[in-house]
Amino acid sequence: MYRDFDLATLTREYSPSSCIDDINLYIRQYIDLSRTATAKAQNQQKLIADIPYGLLPDERLDLYLPTRENQKKLFVYIHGGYWQELSKAESSFAAGNFQQHGCTFAAVNYTLAPDASLSEIVNQNRKAIAYLIMSAAEFGYDPDEIYLCGSSAGAHLAMMMLYTRWQDFIVQNQWPPGGLPTHPIKGICAVSGIYDLAPIAETYINDPLQLTEAEIKQNSPLFHLPAAKTPVVFAYGEQETSEFKRQSNEMYQKLAQAGFPVTLAEISKRNHFDVILDLADSNTWLCRQVFAQMQLKTPLKANLKSYG
Repeated sequence: MYRDFDLATLTREYSPSSCIDDINLYIRQYIDLSRTATAKAQNQQKLIADIPYGLLPDERLDLYLPTRENQKKLFVYIHGGYWQELSKAESSFAAGNFQQHGCTFAAVNYTLAPDASLSEIVNQNRKAIAYLIMSAAEFGYDPDEIYLCGSSAGAHLAMMMLYTRWQDFIVQNQWPPGGLPTHPIKGICAVSGIYDLAPIAETYINDPLQLTEAEIKQNSPLFHLPAAKTPVVFAYGEQETSEFKRQSNEMYQKLAQAGFPVTLAEISKRNHFDVILDLADSNTWLCRQVFAQMQLKTPLKANLKSYG
C-alpha cells in the first residue's frame, strides 16, 4: 500500500469531499457562474462555442473573446473531476474576469474515463492546445502568449502539457506565422493537483481509469522535469487533505530545486472545490498571481493578502 497507508486512510486522503459537507453546493456554483458567463458572452457576441479541435464528439472547446482592449493573451482552463466527471459546461466561471482584462479565455472539453484512458485524455488536451496554437491568428491572440490553468485532475493535465513535443501535434505547414514557438506555454496555474498517480491506482478512483504501471510512470509529472523552465503558480485550499497538500508541496520543491520560477500558497478558508473560484475575482491572491504571471495591464486595484 502506498506510503504505508491502510486502504481506508488512503481512500479518505484522495477523496477531497471528505473535507466538506456537500460537494453539490460547489458543483452548483460552477454551473450557475458558468451559465451566467456564457449568457453574458453570448449577448455581447463574444463567445465562439463548441469549436472542434479533433474528430471525436467530446473534442470541443469554447472561446470567450476579450470585452476590453485585446492584450493578445490566451488563458486556457482545464477542468477537474478525477478525469471522469465535469465538462467545459461548468468551466467558464472565471471567463468574464479574463475577458474584462483583455484576454481570450478557453474552456476545454475532453472525453472522460472509462471512455478514454488517461493517456488518451492527456493527448486530447495536447490536441486542444495544438489547435489553439495553430488558430491564434484567426482568433486574435499571440501564439507565444498562451497560459494554462487546471484544478485537481485539470492541474495534472495542465502540468502534463509541459512534457510535450508540440511539433508532434502540429504539422509544419500548419505552424503559426513566424514559426512554431519553441515553448508555447508561457505559464501555468496548478490548483490542488495530483502529480504522482501511484496512490490513485490503489483506490476506487482507479476503477474507471485502469491505470497501468507504464501510464503511472509516463503521466506523473512529479517524476519528470519539463524541458523549459516555465513559471508555475501552485495553490491549494486550507481545508484539504494532507495528501493533496503534500503532492503540491513536493511538485513545487522539485521544480524550485531545479531553478524553475515557482510560487506556492495554501489559501485560507478555501477547500478543494471553491479555491479555484478565486480566479473569478481579481482581488484574490490566486487571480493576482495569474495576472502577474501573464504580465497583464490591470486597471482594477486589488486588496492583496498573504496566504499560507
